[in-house]
Amino acid sequence: MARNTLTAIRELCLAFPGTEETRSHGAPDFRAGGKSFAILRVNHHGDGRVALWLQAPAGAQQLYTEMEPEDYFVPPYVGSRGWLGMELNKNLAWTTIALRVREAWESVASADVRARLEETPAIAPPDVPLSEEEINPFLRPRCREVMTRLGDICDTLPETSTTEQFGNPVFKVGKKTFISSSCYEGRLKLQFWVGQDQQALLTYDERYSIPAYTGHNGWIDLDVEEHADWDEIEQLLMNSYRHFALKRMLKALGD
Repeated sequence: MARNTLTAIRELCLAFPGTEETRSHGAPDFRAGGKSFAILRVNHHGDGRVALWLQAPAGAQQLYTEMEPEDYFVPPYVGSRGWLGMELNKNLAWTTIALRVREAWESVASADVRARLEETPAIAPPDVPLSEEEINPFLRPRCREVMTRLGDICDTLPETSTTEQFGNPVFKVGKKTFISSSCYEGRLKLQFWVGQDQQALLTYDERYSIPAYTGHNGWIDLDVEEHADWDEIEQLLMNSYRHFALKRMLKALGD
């Protein structure tokens, strides 16, 4: 069977002794002895990269990013701790990628675990590239269909605009976001403000969930991957719009 970059990288990381895979903020996180050494990130916040963030030996981050900036970068969040970002869909040979992963693993594995490894694991390279839709799921037909219809509705409302936030499409009224979206783990979700008093009631329906970062402010997730009830969506949309709109916008709306 054809193996893409994600499959091959997962096999490579897990081939090192004592390694396990967990999830970190929705991304595969590979650990040895409970310590993270590699995080797989695809299109993180819309950067278009298929990348590994790697625990790196002292000085490696500066060395590689200066010598080969087209393939290496300083990753967000962990870059200040010396981690190294490595692009997987550019110019690097598979043997080089495997060597960088080994260096990262060795930086966290205990001495007795390191002693169990002699040669770098001989994992076959990927034989098919990731498609544009696999890198950016908002290019999928389902996502484009929903986002286009949502945009058409928002275009009829006073002073709305569309932009991106953390790589995801959002809709603003004035300067405030009133609808956001996400497409993690292959599920398209729309986020609306409903207020904390409505959240618990809505989550009796399995299509709804409280988002991790904005839930405490009264936001809700609605899964629309398979089905979208547009009467329901318009009601949620208008409620969120009215919450954030200024008086002049509501007056223009006719409220």
